[in-house]
Amino acid sequence: MTQPTDIRRVSGRHMSEHLRTALRLAADGMPALPLRQGKLPFGNCPACAHNACGGRPNMKTPGPCACPQPCHGWAAATTDSHVLNSPAWAPAWRHAAMVAYHPGGAGVTVVDLDDPAAIAWARQTLPATRTVTTNRGEHWIYEGAMHSANAVRPGVDIKSRMAYARWLGPGIGATAALPDAVRALAVKEPSPPRRAPQTLTAPLRGGQGECRHRTPAYLDRGIAMAEQRITEARSAIHATVYRTFLAVLSAHGRCGCLTDAHVARLFTAAQAKGESPRHCIDAWTNALTRLGL
Repeated sequence: MTQPTDIRRVSGRHMSEHLRTALRLAADGMPALPLRQGKLPFGNCPACAHNACGGRPNMKTPGPCACPQPCHGWAAATTDSHVLNSPAWAPAWRHAAMVAYHPGGAGVTVVDLDDPAAIAWARQTLPATRTVTTNRGEHWIYEGAMHSANAVRPGVDIKSRMAYARWLGPGIGATAALPDAVRALAVKEPSPPRRAPQTLTAPLRGGQGECRHRTPAYLDRGIAMAEQRITEARSAIHATVYRTFLAVLSAHGRCGCLTDAHVARLFTAAQAKGESPRHCIDAWTNALTRLGL
């Protein structure tokens, strides 16, 4: 990687420092992205301006984006130096206030401790690991990825898959393996694939009876293909899940042939790829709304 040349393409000392940091993280296998003031990500393409692609208002969670590849929020993080230093990213670096990274993409989990009480709890409960000092507390870094979750206990967030964390330096200490105690923090109740479809049964029952143009075998084969499409996705998972849900509902959402069991299969496949139950429900609801169901 010709890092000095890449940096010279960018004007402005402040931006060059952030870009230099991002390129160094990328070279170390840590997907990086710029953040603006307030620790918020940028929308890095015109199609995503003003949240047009359906992400959440704070832009932390990409929605069903129609762009060629994910381009905002945690999904913008990349290890590709050419992408980081491309002209499309230049405005973001020009206004960047800090650099972040995608912990799950780097194979790590960040336990974000926001106050002294949370730090005291961690020291009593969790194994020692690499520690990074933050403005209000500490980041404890563990080797291994998991689902992200906010407010798992007072002052404690978990940032790993589908999340980003501010880069505040390498920290101190040796990185320990992700302990079961941290994984357990994100498990507040049994896995809800059954609950999620139950929340959505009313729209499904709004159909007009049997599906006259589809046989049960056709439906089962379609659900299996949808599961396979989600399972085999290697990128843009959130968008893939949404588009798959949309395709299934386009074919069977109006005729009343979909059952809770079918929806549960789709939700289970999506969650196996890292989607949270909330994201599954949001994607399903968005697809229903898109189709007017």
